[in-house]
Amino acid sequence: MTYSIGQRWISNTETQLGLGIIIDLNGRQVSLSFPAADEERIYSVDSAPLSRIIYKEGEEVTTSNQQKMQVTRVEERQGLFFYTGVDDAGNERQISEVSLDCFIKLNTPEQRLFSGLLDKLNTFKLRIDTLNHVSRLQQSPVRGLLGSRTSHLKHQVYIANEVAQRYAPRVLLADEVGLGKTIEAGMVLHYQLSTGRANRVLIVVPQTLIHQWLVEMIRRFNLYFSIIDAERYELSYELDEEEGIQIGTTQENLFENEQLVLCSLDFLMDNEKARQQALSAQWDLLVVDEAHHLHWSEEEMSPEYECVEELAKHSKGVLLLTATPEQAGIASHFARLRLLDPARFYDLSTFKKEEEGYQQINVLVQELMAYEEQASAETLDVALKSQLAAYLGDITGLQVGQVISNLLDRHGTGRVLFRNTRAAIQGFPERQVHAYPLECPAIYSSLDAQKGQRKLYPEQLLDKEIWLENDPRVKWLANTVNALHPQKVLVICAKANTAIALELYLKVKMGLRSTSFHEGLSIIERDRAAAYFAEQENGAQTLICSEIGSEGRNFQFAHHLVLFDLPLSPDLLEQRIGRLDRIGQRHTIEIHVPYLLNTVQEKLFRWYHEGINLFTHSCSVGFTLYEEFEEQLLPLLDTVGTQPHELEQLIAATKTRAEQINQALHEGRDRLLELNSCNTPQAEALIAAIEAEENCLELENYMAQVFQEYGIDHEYHSEHTEIVRPGDHMKTSHFPGLKEDGVTVTYSRAKALVREDVEFLSWEHPMVSECMEMTLDSELGNATLATISIKSIQPGTLFLESFFTANCAAPKKLQLDRFLPLAPIRVLMDISGKNLSKILDYKQLNQMCEPVKRHLGYPIIQQIQTDLETILAQSKKVAEAQLQEIIKQATVQMQQSISHEINRLEALKRLNPSIREDEIAYYKKQLVESAEYMQSTALKLQALRVVINKI
Repeated sequence: MTYSIGQRWISNTETQLGLGIIIDLNGRQVSLSFPAADEERIYSVDSAPLSRIIYKEGEEVTTSNQQKMQVTRVEERQGLFFYTGVDDAGNERQISEVSLDCFIKLNTPEQRLFSGLLDKLNTFKLRIDTLNHVSRLQQSPVRGLLGSRTSHLKHQVYIANEVAQRYAPRVLLADEVGLGKTIEAGMVLHYQLSTGRANRVLIVVPQTLIHQWLVEMIRRFNLYFSIIDAERYELSYELDEEEGIQIGTTQENLFENEQLVLCSLDFLMDNEKARQQALSAQWDLLVVDEAHHLHWSEEEMSPEYECVEELAKHSKGVLLLTATPEQAGIASHFARLRLLDPARFYDLSTFKKEEEGYQQINVLVQELMAYEEQASAETLDVALKSQLAAYLGDITGLQVGQVISNLLDRHGTGRVLFRNTRAAIQGFPERQVHAYPLECPAIYSSLDAQKGQRKLYPEQLLDKEIWLENDPRVKWLANTVNALHPQKVLVICAKANTAIALELYLKVKMGLRSTSFHEGLSIIERDRAAAYFAEQENGAQTLICSEIGSEGRNFQFAHHLVLFDLPLSPDLLEQRIGRLDRIGQRHTIEIHVPYLLNTVQEKLFRWYHEGINLFTHSCSVGFTLYEEFEEQLLPLLDTVGTQPHELEQLIAATKTRAEQINQALHEGRDRLLELNSCNTPQAEALIAAIEAEENCLELENYMAQVFQEYGIDHEYHSEHTEIVRPGDHMKTSHFPGLKEDGVTVTYSRAKALVREDVEFLSWEHPMVSECMEMTLDSELGNATLATISIKSIQPGTLFLESFFTANCAAPKKLQLDRFLPLAPIRVLMDISGKNLSKILDYKQLNQMCEPVKRHLGYPIIQQIQTDLETILAQSKKVAEAQLQEIIKQATVQMQQSISHEINRLEALKRLNPSIREDEIAYYKKQLVESAEYMQSTALKLQALRVVINKI
């Protein structure tokens, strides 16, 4: 093409310069100005990497004074193009190309193809692969369950799937200690947030659990919560001393400024303004931990209960994490249910009668479980069949499993309460306790005058130099660690300064490999400490944790636990042991407890061990026993010189009561709840689907493509693990999840569970999902040119491969991409209009395609542009016809799916009043809205590949 001053061109190698204009022609050189970048370039006329920009009728252009107009006519005069068109006001205008806006973004496949902005074949392949991966994930039955850094435990996966799929779930999570209620809540949050079911979440926990929740949500689910506390409130409203202006205003609501908020109940109770602002903000999900500490009775309720009750009223969904119903008692259990649905649970006495009625169903279920699930109901005992008929009517033709399922539907609280027990879930290790009574040193002689918990932690009263040298527990610890070498030893103590002092003593004075883990460390520092402890060959033998620092962390690769001191809470002690006592632990847990003779430590140890039997067996009734015996226990712990018989009497009374409660729990074992809380066949099917979907090798190969394309350096670290760093020639200024100094990532779930300092990349990790989104939202890979060599086809034969998708602009919460995914509609067509898509598929064509040298691309496209436009128009007609059929099938599938859910809930509601009317109403509204959005689905061109046969 001939160059003329005033013509508009773009640089194929520096598209970011915008639309250039020829300002000078000098022999064999052409000079362009790029006003958008305020730069100039000089090119050789023979090899200038430039593409001519010419608009066509029907396209929209923008002038240099930001006026838009629709082109109706194009004329060429002396090498320049003039455009006639209609502006936004309906007026006809004519402009020269010289007046075009210099800020131009050619991003559609057609614009880039006909402007010669062609991608490499690998870049094109990345785009198509991304489309296919996104489409597959959108339709996956385990979507939303892939991204958690957790083991695949059946009860957790089942609860997450069952609860998270609901609209605004309002449930109680009441598993026994150690079964992972926090993980279950996190999995529900991850699912609801990733699928658009929820956007705003408030988590309310006791102050001591703030950091545990923050770390768990980040480390396991990549959910970054903002902590709102007194310090942040003060900072927000303080006066700027230099400027004399207020940073925040009284109108600003900090709770509305963040989508994911974490705060303590103590803070809300102490700060009236914060409480009112939290109530005025709208929440999709409210999560409350330790809900059994909220006191309620028919006569009165605590201020804390009232606060949570108000929050629950202002939140669509509510997750309450609480002790088991057996631990908390029937009234306390009713109080939690009342927070979820006050209209359904309105009267305690009515609730008690209702629950008593379910006991008969419970008995029937236990009798049925003696039969095989596939057995015919005809084979049941005559008396049993008669009893079942009273509830179910005629059961002829049903299998036992179906009979049990029908009974479960009638369980009043089964849909709002999930409670798993260790008795029902196998795989936990045994425990063995080793007690080490030690003489109390003289340095602690002042203990007698102390009260309460200060007696439990006497080292807090002295300088570390003194107690480290004189407390016999310190030397005992060093000797024990030495004797256990090379086995890993986890040490837990109450205070951070105790952990720091012990770690320095073991490392510096005793020469032992150790590290500490406490709340004073950042999350990254804790991850590094945990990784150092996890390292088998050159890692630390001992990890010393503070109480708060160790919360939420599990180290089941170790099986020796040292309790340097004891907490004044059975549940907290159970949580300490739970750091090692997890499903999957392959060894007996060896619990080592040093204590000082004739002190509060000895009394508390004996009460826990001999009274509750807490060390050798998991205890689900510790909270109940502590509340029952607290008034006897605390004075006895504080009293100096307690008579031996007083302690013996307390231990004996506690032991008797513990046996009574445990026996009652065993006899009243609620099989209805257990079956509702974990449907094993369903859970196993879900886990199998998750494992099939997460295929780490496929993801590893895909991310290698991504890193290569975006200029990210990645090097081998170990199997399925690599180090990823910013490259010198990155294509983007921001790459999702990539830190300046790099990040180590693994595609192996097993490795991620051991190495907490390594990022676990799954298909739902933000780095992966945002990379896919970034690729598809950009023009990357949407236009390319290739050649093939097929002897049976005439040389020069032209093909155009087009990829379209269904574009349905609907709210994410409707999840219409389940029915209308980004599955590419592929059309491969020649100039005769013949659709060859089924004759030559995408993979076959990929293998045959060869790249075209960059400088030849634009001249070739110019020569065949008219033919390409003809083929593209025909391809669009073919794709449009396919789209209409896709919409039709998707609409039927959507209507069947949502109608099935509506019918199921309405049928359940006739049997079980716990089904909420607003849940049914939501699905009915969703059915109508989904149909409307689907009908507005349009075709979107995603990519074009021009293929020329060169033989």
